[in-house]
Amino acid sequence: MPASTSAITHISLAGIAPIRSGKVREIFDLGQTLLMVATDRVSAFDVVMPNGIPDKGKILNQLSALWFNKLRDIIPNHLITINDDEIADALGGCYDETQLGGRCMIVEKCEPVLIESVARAYIAGSLYKEYVTAGGMEKNVALHGIALPPGLLLCGKLPQTIFTPATKAQTGHDENIGFTEAARIAGADVALECRLSTMRLFQSAQAICESAGIILADTKFEFGTCEAGLKLIDEALTPDSSRFWPKETYAPGKNQDSLDKQFIRDYLETLTWDKKAPGPELPKQVVEGTRERYIDIFKRITGADPRL
Repeated sequence: MPASTSAITHISLAGIAPIRSGKVREIFDLGQTLLMVATDRVSAFDVVMPNGIPDKGKILNQLSALWFNKLRDIIPNHLITINDDEIADALGGCYDETQLGGRCMIVEKCEPVLIESVARAYIAGSLYKEYVTAGGMEKNVALHGIALPPGLLLCGKLPQTIFTPATKAQTGHDENIGFTEAARIAGADVALECRLSTMRLFQSAQAICESAGIILADTKFEFGTCEAGLKLIDEALTPDSSRFWPKETYAPGKNQDSLDKQFIRDYLETLTWDKKAPGPELPKQVVEGTRERYIDIFKRITGADPRL
């Protein structure tokens, strides 16, 4: 699928200033609701790269909406619409098709819960590094209150799916924390509800991915509170927030053929970069390879091409 000519990494709306700018999304206040715009920015190790991935925001937007709709029986979410015509009506003269087409959601206002809720069925990434450092290759270890057996391989299946919350750092890196610390930050009742919802969402999503020939190794959810209670917010089960591995090539003990942004992380690990801003510019082959992976996971899950 031919790529767009360039990535959209910045959004500017006449007369509406963003109230929050994240690593990928720009958030605008529409009064009773919020406009959430997925740019083509890409981050790794909590640093935004100087160049983006063309069409990435559109793929994330469509994939999140699909998961929000599939999983809304488990927990409500904040999505109101991703329909471009409805969004254009809401924005009036501020709507710019070139910038916004296909990459916007209008969502309910919620107060974000100040933890990230992570479910893991396989050990990879930061948790695997902590496991090795703690001596897990030779002995039983406990990480953030979770007991793990010795000898787990990189990308190996865990004895059971675990909940590993993390901080939402305003600067620097997010950090894995235990449930006790999550409860201190978010409140015991909210943290418990986040854990229960995360595990139920993950189990349902795993089954859907399994039927598409995909291993959902782990994922991150974000929740918010509103008058109606806890809701799933931000994004859901995208290549930005999840590890997706093709079942046909899976083998523990090594990095996997990923269908997510691990492809970028693996490239960056070959550099001498210190994982601090500013990040290095991604070469053309990494940009194109990442875009291909995002399109591939979309097609595997939905059975159709994304609208780009």
